[in-house]
Amino acid sequence: MIWFAVLAACGSPCVDTVASCEPLYEPTFDNVFDNTLRPTCGSEGTACHGAEGAQGGVVFEEIEASYAVLTEGSEGEPIVLPSDASCSLLMQLISSPDETFAMPPGDPLSDEERCAIQMWIDQGASR
Repeated sequence: MIWFAVLAACGSPCVDTVASCEPLYEPTFDNVFDNTLRPTCGSEGTACHGAEGAQGGVVFEEIEASYAVLTEGSEGEPIVLPSDASCSLLMQLISSPDETFAMPPGDPLSDEERCAIQMWIDQGASR
């Protein structure tokens, strides 16, 4: 239910995405996981989505489990909607201008990192 609270607090469930952008790396799930999710969100230093933090039931430590939680959700609602980055909760959270809900907290992703995630989702969010 935490995702519904975040959605309600953030406003519209869809966000504006950039039509054309330059990704930091090739937009594959392996790259999104290895270059952004695990080191930025799931590492021991950040711990929000590490094994001990597991905020919202989301853990980014093992690639297959991470993919499953993104596409199936930790509470039955997917966090990523394949081919629809603008309405994916993940994009809403990493694009939020509201520091209360923005992820990662205190240190937003670069435009190029968000671009890689957006492109991966818009291209079908395949594994």
